Amino acid sequence: MTDDDPDAAADDADEASDGIGGAAGGDTAVRRDRFSGGPAREFLSSLAADEAIFEADLAVDRAHVVMLAEQGIVDGAVAGEILGALDDVEAAGHGALPDGEDIHEAIETAVIDRVGPDGGRMHTARSRNDEVATCIRYRLREDLLAAVEATLTAREALVDVAGEHAETVMPGYTHLQPAQPTTVAHYLLSYEGGLARDAERLLDAYDRVNRSPLGAAAFAGTPFDVDRDRTAELLGFDGTVRNSMDAAAARDFLAESAGALATLATTLSGLAEDLIIFSKEGLVELSDAYSSTSSIMPQKKNPDTLELTRGVAGDAIGEATGTLSLLKGLPRAYNRDLQRAHASVFEVAGDVREATEVAAGAVATADWDEAALTAAAGEGFSTATGVADLLAMGGLPFRTAHEIVAAAAEAVEDGDSPDAAAAKVDEAARKVTGEPLSAYVSREDVESALDPAASVASRDSAGGPAPEAVADALAAAEAGIETDEDALAAERDALAAASETLEAEVDRYV
Repeated sequence: MTDDDPDAAADDADEASDGIGGAAGGDTAVRRDRFSGGPAREFLSSLAADEAIFEADLAVDRAHVVMLAEQGIVDGAVAGEILGALDDVEAAGHGALPDGEDIHEAIETAVIDRVGPDGGRMHTARSRNDEVATCIRYRLREDLLAAVEATLTAREALVDVAGEHAETVMPGYTHLQPAQPTTVAHYLLSYEGGLARDAERLLDAYDRVNRSPLGAAAFAGTPFDVDRDRTAELLGFDGTVRNSMDAAAARDFLAESAGALATLATTLSGLAEDLIIFSKEGLVELSDAYSSTSSIMPQKKNPDTLELTRGVAGDAIGEATGTLSLLKGLPRAYNRDLQRAHASVFEVAGDVREATEVAAGAVATADWDEAALTAAAGEGFSTATGVADLLAMGGLPFRTAHEIVAAAAEAVEDGDSPDAAAAKVDEAARKVTGEPLSAYVSREDVESALDPAASVASRDSAGGPAPEAVADALAAAEAGIETDEDALAAERDALAAASETLEAEVDRYV
């Protein structure tokens, strides 16, 4: 993942015959005696971390060599030898690679070891700068699509459970205080909406990741008659990053992807936090498969998987911040700092995907205690807003209605019957307005508004918790999931088709 002369490799074969090129004598394909040793060699090397882009590099090498042969830059027979050597390298695996500063140098060295000096022609008309940028994008595409797939799984779990609990009343909170009654379905669909936006962000990021930098060389292009659109096509990219300097230097796609992953992780963290609290309050019980026990306290059932899900958000946010911090002070074109810009993004992408899958499983298998939820739904005079709304509908200014219910709240206690609570509201109305409730609304309507289920049913505005509104929201969520599933399938089909095309083109030479 370092920069070098984009065209020097064109003469590798001739240099090797003079004893100054190739991989003979323990040299790598790139470095010569002057730069071949020293105490900083290990510090410079990214070979171990580059295992994540091993398959990507092989694909990029194959597409580049096929293009070179098609353009007449490299002889077809030599291209066949190189492509055959790449097959051998793939079969041997990353662990069999020779030492090198990075995966690109190691693979090239391995090819030269097998083919001889002509193996060095595979690097004609490119630099490790455009090569690594292409490999990162190639690999990151799969990570983003895997994350999208995980969000779809989580959204399906949320919708399925919501469909079972469209009328299950539960307490809704603000500031962790009982606020207004809602339903389990309404609550879960709030997270489905968040995850839908997370999927949209990931797919948007994918569109900008899916552009090929290959052919930009070090940053200033190449005098060879390369076909950048052809390599983009063979690798399944939707197009190219056209400006060669931008193509080699840009890592904003990494920052955007890290940001989208961090936002997804933050959504999951909120869901995990809620379920941890609800579990502690006895409103929901997590499946044993998503819990653990204490090593010393056998009575404990701990929400460990959700705590780890919550913790992944910290890693993801740190990665997004770290990526931007690394990029913010770099001059244009290639700088070696960029070597450290992507490996941990791949790692975080895997962690966030796994956390999403775990959260989906926890939701799908949790047991919502309907009796406990119903009992808690009316705690803390949570229907107070409904009573104030009722009074406002009866002709009182809302602020006056608010004042009446606020006065009643000081007297209403958990466990009061609807009749007793209504009597306290009536008393407050007389103090505030000098008139009984009956001057504005019926006592029966007040008692109904004090009932959590009736309060929920009355809130039938679009997106509200009333069963009718929830039914519409469920249908919309299912349609959104289907749309995103189609988008995901289309992207994966395009990548698979490109892979088949590349394989067929390689077979023409091998």
